[in-house]
Amino acid sequence: MSELRKNRGGAPVGLIAELDSIEAASVLYLRLWCDGPDAQAQVWNDFASGLGADQGRKACKSFEDLCGMCARHGRRPLMRHSVQCKCLGADESCFANFIATAATGEREDAMLMATLLVRPDMAPLVASLAAEVGLAFLRMRLSAPRDIEKATAQTPKIVH
Repeated sequence: MSELRKNRGGAPVGLIAELDSIEAASVLYLRLWCDGPDAQAQVWNDFASGLGADQGRKACKSFEDLCGMCARHGRRPLMRHSVQCKCLGADESCFANFIATAATGEREDAMLMATLLVRPDMAPLVASLAAEVGLAFLRMRLSAPRDIEKATAQTPKIVH
């Protein structure tokens, strides 16, 4: 496989700051989840803080299942940038749009997008998990990154 094809999903296509809150949360939590146990504990804590212990546990389990399904049944491994990176990779963009689409109830479109990430036979289950995760993000009332950047007036370093 050529190097270009192997890393295509990591190509920068935008900035995290350009995303809405659901899309940004999707990317940031994917990055954290894939970063290992300490970062996963942070994800669990954020869900519990935003939704309460019981609902947070359920939502985080859906996110864990979604990430696991994408890893086990993915068409190829999802490429991602580091947690601190301001860039948005192609695969991350697809993942974010997929969750946002599922959260708005556009089930057929979400299932179509799921087929970009996983085997077609897994699309209905993955789309259902994405809807649960996206709705949890809505209930958490997260801010969009551009709103946070305006409030803090700091620009993080670009790190890949």
